Amino acid sequence: MAVASLSPDMSAAEWQQRVDLAACYRLLAHYRMTDLIYTHCTVRVPGEPGRFLINPYGHRWEEITASSLVKIDVDGNKVGDSPHRVNPAGFTIHSAVHMARHDAACVIHTHTRAGMAVASLKEGLLPLNQIALQFYGRLGLHDYEGIALDLDERARIIADLGTHCGLLLRNHGLLTVGRSVAEAFNLMFYLERACEVQVATLSMGREIVLPPREVCEKVGAQYDQMNFDDGDLQLEWDAHLRLLDDIDPSYRT
Repeated sequence: MAVASLSPDMSAAEWQQRVDLAACYRLLAHYRMTDLIYTHCTVRVPGEPGRFLINPYGHRWEEITASSLVKIDVDGNKVGDSPHRVNPAGFTIHSAVHMARHDAACVIHTHTRAGMAVASLKEGLLPLNQIALQFYGRLGLHDYEGIALDLDERARIIADLGTHCGLLLRNHGLLTVGRSVAEAFNLMFYLERACEVQVATLSMGREIVLPPREVCEKVGAQYDQMNFDDGDLQLEWDAHLRLLDDIDPSYRT
């Protein structure tokens, strides 16, 4: 379903990015990964260095549309005449990642029950199952420093993320980065699922079996091939969009 952009001078690329990010918010809400009006997903504005899109502060994620997203600069200040508020403090973590990782078009941060539980364990995410093995050797770990209001923390977040696809934020939550909204969402969906499975597995109080290291590394490489070489990522994203269009296509407006 095609919808016109906000203004005649908005590029088609920006409008598509808005639609994808609005879809991401709606999907996170559908899969129960929200924290009321808190935490954020952000994405770069194509062709506008140092400009990003973020959710309007105070909106439930089920309410977010392409046109309601707010354009901000690297310091979290609004760009343009949007009537909506933003939460600059909430952009501290995202800005750090966007500034350091030019491949990080999209950054997603969540405070889910399972994600916060696993992030509070000393061992973090364990290679307990096939889903978790997607992240073997691909997750950074950042120690908790309090609510992310201190800009000095940016450097440490960047160092701990390195070249990884995501972070376990100790005692805090989960973060994923992607070259597209689709990639960042894919990573968050499965990272959350891996955390849920770990919580369930450890709750059984039985002896656990971990695959050998060479198998863990093999499976991680297999996921990369399926998602990117075989085009599964786009197939999956298209399926998500069909789901949203069936439920409520207003995210496109």
